[in-house]
Amino acid sequence: MGVQQIADQIKSKVESAGFDRSVKFDTGADGVIVIDGATISTTDQDTDCTIRLSLSDLEDLIAGDLSPTAAFMTGKIKIEGDMSVAMALSQLIG
Repeated sequence: MGVQQIADQIKSKVESAGFDRSVKFDTGADGVIVIDGATISTTDQDTDCTIRLSLSDLEDLIAGDLSPTAAFMTGKIKIEGDMSVAMALSQLIG
């Protein structure tokens, strides 16, 4: 699965969540997913928080097979910027 398919998969959750910050999932060479309020795109831009992880870990995270907390504690994801945004997002997609 690519970043566009993942973006499409979480789009309905994002649009109905009332999330009012911006966050970027950066999977390196595989691309980015940017959530900015109720919009989602695969175009890179500055955000309040950047979450760096592999594409396979992002797939597992979205599928619910990877706990955001466990992924952070084991170094599978790295968070830059406002940590509270990442925590709010985990409630949205976790």
